[in-house]
Amino acid sequence: MSRQDPVADALTRIRNAQAVNHKDVIIPGSKVLLDIFKVMQEEGFIASYEEFLVDETKPAIKSIKVVLRYFKGKPVIETLKRLSSPGRKQYMKVDDLPMEKNGLGVVIVTTSKGVMTTLAAKKLGVGGELLVAVY
Repeated sequence: MSRQDPVADALTRIRNAQAVNHKDVIIPGSKVLLDIFKVMQEEGFIASYEEFLVDETKPAIKSIKVVLRYFKGKPVIETLKRLSSPGRKQYMKVDDLPMEKNGLGVVIVTTSKGVMTTLAAKKLGVGGELLVAVY
């Protein structure tokens, strides 16, 4: 399977796992995904995540296990959208960064200071590339 966009692939795996009420999902690893999952865990959208080796003989191949959160049998994540794609990157200045669902959701951006929510980016006064909207 060709993974041209690992972020979109990961979001699709999470949506599919939630559709059938899986407790967790295994996703091929990347540094950007680890940063995105860190923000999602801090914001309370996922329970936890951990990186692990798929094969001890091949230490370069890692995966991420994401433990999903549910409330009263429904997924905490209602919507999970990829905002930029490899073919069409969306960059925003600090003043133009969007707030998702009037502050109830988060938009995750990658900036020169790292991966964070738009609220944190506005506090630091930096813009960046829009990655994911979660609510």
